[in-house]
Amino acid sequence: MISLVVGLGNIGRRYAGTRHNLGFEVLDRAAAALGAPRATRTGLDERTVCRRGDRTIVLAWPRTYMNRSGDAVAALLQDYGLRPAEVLVVVDDFNLPLGRVRLRTGGSDGGHNGLASIIATLETQRFPRLRLGIGPAPEGVDPADFVLAKFEKSERTPAAEMIDTAAEAVLYSIDHRFEEAMNIFNANPAR
Repeated sequence: MISLVVGLGNIGRRYAGTRHNLGFEVLDRAAAALGAPRATRTGLDERTVCRRGDRTIVLAWPRTYMNRSGDAVAALLQDYGLRPAEVLVVVDDFNLPLGRVRLRTGGSDGGHNGLASIIATLETQRFPRLRLGIGPAPEGVDPADFVLAKFEKSERTPAAEMIDTAAEAVLYSIDHRFEEAMNIFNANPAR
């Protein structure tokens, strides 16, 4: 079962509303739906702990910047005595079309520096992730510039709908077996 959800993003106003910060936005939405208390800052992250039935759920926003996300995730797993299979990482993905969500139990980093950092630090690719489609990057545009840009006006509605669906997927993943969540949200990404 998922007991820790980590949304990836970059801290600071400069990055607010960018494609690369979708993990933060989805986690904000899930925290509100869970009625989670206000997050508290630690050295590597901001986190909140809430109850879901008889279970404790931790939501965390790393403050390490994307390229060092693994440091925050490793510390969280250690602090709560969790295994990588119990963390759900929420991350943007320019390899998926805008608006698609995809749950996976593991896999490569797909060119995402945050996932690369987590994989290197945990020394495993086997941890659940919720990938949020933002792509593809336009021809001739550096992917680094693309992910750090805000959504175009025409992209805002599908992005907002994706955030809603992704928050629903987070909640479902907390309450059910992860494979069930994959069957539902991967089969019908535009719920």
